[in-house]
Formats: sequence, C-alpha cells, structure tokens
Amino acid sequence: MKRFNFTSPLVLLSGLFFVMFMISCGKDGAAGPQGPAGPAGPAGPKGDNTAGTVIYSDWLDVPFKPDTFHTAGGGIDTVGYFADVDVPKLTLALLNTADVKMYVNSKDASDPVIYPLPYTAGSGLYIEFNAYTQGISLYSNSDLSTFTRNGKKYQQFRYMIVPGNSEARSTAPVNWSDYAAVKAYLGLKN
Repeated sequence: MKRFNFTSPLVLLSGLFFVMFMISCGKDGAAGPQGPAGPAGPAGPKGDNTAGTVIYSDWLDVPFKPDTFHTAGGGIDTVGYFADVDVPKLTLALLNTADVKMYVNSKDASDPVIYPLPYTAGSGLYIEFNAYTQGISLYSNSDLSTFTRNGKKYQQFRYMIVPGNSEARSTAPVNWSDYAAVKAYLGLKN
C-alpha cells in the first residue's frame, strides 16, 4: 500500500494556491437585478386557532352549607361542607374534551395565595371538586365560605376550562417497517 505524504512540496504548493485564490475572491461591483418571482406554492392547511380559548371566571364569592345528618338521639351532626358554583359555559362536549380546573385564593386579591383543587393540608383540611354540565360542586371538611375582614374578601374561588383542540393519537402499535402505516400514523403528506 502506498502512503501519501501530506508534507510533500506539491501538496503544500497546491494548498497555497487554493488559499490565495480564496483570498483574492471578493465582491466587486453591484448586485444584479432580481429575477422574476416563481409561482406561488399551494396554501397550507388551516391551523387550529387556540388563542383565547381558555374559559375562566372572575374570583367568585362562594357560600358553603353544612352537610348534616340526624343522629339516633335526635341531634344533628355536621360531616362536611358543600357548595355549588354555576358554570353556564360548561357543556357536555367540554366535559368530554376539556380540562376543568378549580382554584381557591386563601388570602385577599391584594396579597393572593392561590391553591389548585383538590387540596389537602397537613392539618387534615381538604377540599375537592366535581364538574358536571353547567356546574361545579365543592366539598370540604371545613367551612371555606368566602368572608370579608377589614373590607377585604378572603377565600374566593375561580374555575378555568381549557378546551382540547386535537384528539390524542391512538396508542395502537405501528409497524415502523411499513412506510404507508408510518406515514398515516404521523399524518405525513406525499
């Protein structure tokens, strides 16, 4: 096998000529006129407009009511507290496709401390929610009604509905050796 020596005078000389050629190239003269525009390509598919699709409420005053039962001795015992929130825009279609969230601001609007529901504190306090057509129900082991102190409201609630804009892909296995199956799974065009 023949070895090629990169330090030979011929290789060095040709490298020198190449470097000199590159250095001597420069932009001399004005740019030529722009050529005619080519034909326009086909329009792409319309994208989903997701701007502003989140539905949310103002901070709401929510009164809780005691969840009671009558004892055998004729007394009344409280086992928890519940509240219902009207959500007129929460349709069956959104229940089936959207993410419904609920939050509580445990302080006031000027100094918020916001917790997502369901929430459980180390002290044993808990609050949960359930969504249904045009409403949300709240349940807690403590009375978490909105209240006012020194002109500020505490324990207000807010809901958010985040609509889904595209269905998840099937989790069915794909034969990655079959081009047509892969193309269909990935939604590729020709």
